[in-house]
Amino acid sequence: MTDQTYCDRLVQDTPFLTVQGRLSEQQVDRIILQLNRYYPQILTNKEAEKFRNPKVSLRRRLCDLLSHLQRSGERDCQEFYRALYIHAQSLHSCLPSRHVLRPMSFLAGLGLAAGLALFLYCCPPDPKVLPGARRILGFSPVIIDRHVSRYLLAFLADDFRAL
Repeated sequence: MTDQTYCDRLVQDTPFLTVQGRLSEQQVDRIILQLNRYYPQILTNKEAEKFRNPKVSLRRRLCDLLSHLQRSGERDCQEFYRALYIHAQSLHSCLPSRHVLRPMSFLAGLGLAAGLALFLYCCPPDPKVLPGARRILGFSPVIIDRHVSRYLLAFLADDFRAL
């Protein structure tokens, strides 16, 4: 899909995550505790206490945590996303880095459908091979996105009348 690493995604998502009120104090604490308890090599006890210090503002602690994870490496950033998914699933699905992936899959499907349609259009009519291929291709809109399937079905409908 894309070559975006978890560290790149974290850099992209940091402004979104640090907006006041986006993550509650309880969610941040649960994420920190998960990174500390299940993965003590990611956050030591001392670091976890620092990021959970109630005397420091939540936004500051979250910024420090995200900066620490970005410096730590790819695996640590990946574990943060896993913890975020577990403790704030609705927020995880709204991340800006996740929205980048959706248009790419749509464009890939559109490219595939356009390539198949072009192949069928340019291919000389062979009564033995082409009708079978058109019948198989007629079922592909079930798999392809509904926006692409409308155009593909319109193209095939004209050709089925000729058969």
